[in-house]
Amino acid sequence: MIPATVYGHGFDSMSIQINAKELAKMFEHVGESGLIELIIDEKNYPIIFRNPQYHPVWGEMVHIDCYKVNLKEKITATVPIEFIGESMAVKLGNILVPVTEEVEVEALPADLPEKIVVDLAVLETLESVITVADLVVEKDKVEIKTAPDQVVVKIEEPRVEEEPVVEETVAPGEVPATEQKTEEEKAADEAAEKEEKEDK
Repeated sequence: MIPATVYGHGFDSMSIQINAKELAKMFEHVGESGLIELIIDEKNYPIIFRNPQYHPVWGEMVHIDCYKVNLKEKITATVPIEFIGESMAVKLGNILVPVTEEVEVEALPADLPEKIVVDLAVLETLESVITVADLVVEKDKVEIKTAPDQVVVKIEEPRVEEEPVVEETVAPGEVPATEQKTEEEKAADEAAEKEEKEDK
């Protein structure tokens, strides 16, 4: 069982527990924007999920908020973006770079989209880009609050990794003998040459 808090405007918050498996299925389907009905003591409460909290080690959900909404009042929620289709620019060897995974929208609870679909087929060249302004929603029902010039996904050239520069090393045996002599050996050689000149 996962602990949860039900709250809302003009509503006394209450703590409840939800079956972990059922919660996981519902949350995977509706996320933080889909409207569901929560039944508590035979009463129905329209809610949307908010602020899921996860175990820092195991990654399992440990708590979630259930925001009770007024079906006649607009609310702000975060809606995920789903990419579909294939980009011709990617087929030509370029790289797809997703920048934004979700946007903030405002709508009546019943009009909140569970996701916004983006077709990558429009990305045909290296200069192609999709911004929030290009997202398709029912504008008479849904208002996107995220900045319209925010980039959602773009195309970049593949990175060319520079090969590391390898410095050539000379094996000791390949160094001329004179360069391998010690200072003492050089001094001895100079003294021998001096004596040889004096003898002459």
